[in-house]
Amino acid sequence: MTRNLSHLAAIANVDADYRHYPKDVIALPDHDLALPDAHLKWYEVREPQDVVDPGLREEGKAFLREEAASGELDISGDLGFVVHHLCRGDFYFLIVCTWRRENEMWETVYIRDVKQHDSYRRLEQGKHREVLCVWEMGAVLHEQQAWIRYLYSDRDEQAKIAYLDDRFTGTV
Repeated sequence: MTRNLSHLAAIANVDADYRHYPKDVIALPDHDLALPDAHLKWYEVREPQDVVDPGLREEGKAFLREEAASGELDISGDLGFVVHHLCRGDFYFLIVCTWRRENEMWETVYIRDVKQHDSYRRLEQGKHREVLCVWEMGAVLHEQQAWIRYLYSDRDEQAKIAYLDDRFTGTV
């Protein structure tokens, strides 16, 4: 089969000045977000030289607790994870992902520009939107494999604990 690929020259063109580089993805296993009826692992994604202010991390957790308590973040009965991504030193994503219907990952995204906003706000979804950047994918790909391991298990309390203990740490 012959394919006509002449259209490739005009699509997916990355700026010629862009140089890709690795970033560290740091998993913080002691910083889970345990809600009354949901449990989320917590990942921080940031450049090695950046530091997430512990107060801002706690503020993000408090925000998600409020969202869940109010019903704005409907994750009751779910297991999952949060990717707390610090971009450019002052812009944060809170990407909440939970597992539903055995094999589906559901997502809610919040953003906060520290220079412009006092709190997080939900990123409204358009018709075709950004899902994840390559820096966030390290944690997400690991979580996909961890969930599959859970699905193959007895799915009892021990299996849930094993899922929660199964963490990604590394460089993307």
